[in-house]
Amino acid sequence: MQQSISATRLATLVEGFDRTPAYVGLADAVTELVGSGRVPYGTRLPSERDLTGAIGVSRTTVTRAYAALRESGYAEARQGAGTFVRMPGGPSRRLDRALQPRHVEGGVDLSCSATAAPAGLSAAYAEAAADLPPYLAGHGYFPAGLPVLQAAVAASYEARGLPTDPEQVLVVPGALAAAALVEQALGGPGVRVVVDSPSYPNAAQALSRRGARLVPSPVDPGGWDVDAAVRVVRQARARLAYVIPDFQNPTGHLMDAADRERLAAAMHRAGTVPVVDEAHAALALEGQVMPPPMAAFAADAITLGSASKSFWGGLRLGWVRAPHPLVADLTDARLGMDLGSPVLEQLVLTRLLGRGPVLPGHLDRLREQRDGLVAAVRRRLPGWRFVVPGGGLALWCELPHGSATTVAAEAERRGVAVTPGPMFAPGGGLDRFVRVPWTRPVHELEHAVEVLADAWESLGAQPGRPPRARRRVMVA
Repeated sequence: MQQSISATRLATLVEGFDRTPAYVGLADAVTELVGSGRVPYGTRLPSERDLTGAIGVSRTTVTRAYAALRESGYAEARQGAGTFVRMPGGPSRRLDRALQPRHVEGGVDLSCSATAAPAGLSAAYAEAAADLPPYLAGHGYFPAGLPVLQAAVAASYEARGLPTDPEQVLVVPGALAAAALVEQALGGPGVRVVVDSPSYPNAAQALSRRGARLVPSPVDPGGWDVDAAVRVVRQARARLAYVIPDFQNPTGHLMDAADRERLAAAMHRAGTVPVVDEAHAALALEGQVMPPPMAAFAADAITLGSASKSFWGGLRLGWVRAPHPLVADLTDARLGMDLGSPVLEQLVLTRLLGRGPVLPGHLDRLREQRDGLVAAVRRRLPGWRFVVPGGGLALWCELPHGSATTVAAEAERRGVAVTPGPMFAPGGGLDRFVRVPWTRPVHELEHAVEVLADAWESLGAQPGRPPRARRRVMVA
């Protein structure tokens, strides 16, 4: 699938570029967009004529800007096809071990946005153990999940205004396993899957494991550009679209009801099945009323849920809510992967869901940690830009210049592990961003920010220091 960006969209993104001289400023602005992932690798740029009219410059300015992009390795021209985004050295975007939580000796591991267990979890285990004996006389295999847990999950959707039959629910070992199950049932070689950029990398990897083609849909630092997302869906003609509308990982954005409805309608017209990750849906930290689930606007949506973020990762439980026509296909795919999830943990989760979407005090703790992290970053790294999310688990910080990959490597050398932006970029780029979760106690977060600031400054990237000017070498 050939992805393109319209002249109007690109003109909006480069608005305010430096015009002294204009061609250098325009080329620099496009380079920044490519590096941030807002214009993905492989995108076809607008024609010179269309862009000239959209941004109000001379044709010569656009011609010279495109030439500068080709000279610097950020674009290539194809005879008769147009100009396409490239990157020096190719679209490499991953770090070894970046998908794995890691132990940092004597330091702070913020590479994994998961919290310690909240108070009350051990009591739920003890209570659930009393429910276990009746199940011990059977084989213990429940491929679709314990009926009592299926009913509890269905009731949680009913409480959010989405009628759900327990038979629509399949219990699996976490949201990542849920994504892998969807891929097994509906994916495969050559299948196109629209995915946000940035997005949760583990799920993107699961959805592409057997050769599916990921089609990036850029998410801006300030939120979704739904017009652009609708265009990507229309152009891609993808079978699936993986979206995280609730406190998106890693940006923390929350999609409102109107945008959910509009995007769902675009997917329906394109014949694209929404795969909706709701792992963070219960983590609203401001007491705000949440929009309806996306499945309320898309009857064919497959919804992925998880206990890992709202309760504890050690439960290793999630679920899939699917429309009735897809339940049989998903169940058959599940039987090819395993025969069910642990019975005791399912009984624990049944009890937890009966008490509400989170345990008492959990959101208060997360809110305190978020506010502590925000204050520390503003104090020690005032040049780093971010939007404070109303929920979720992490800040998505944009560096004013420099490489987040380099900063992350230096910080890890000093004892703090964070994940740089390229890890979240299915289309490449995003090396000006870093994800910093607020999943540790405030004193650890404050220490982590001190280390990040020291790493940042040691690399010559002091707050307020402007980036070195880039030279453009033009060939007549």
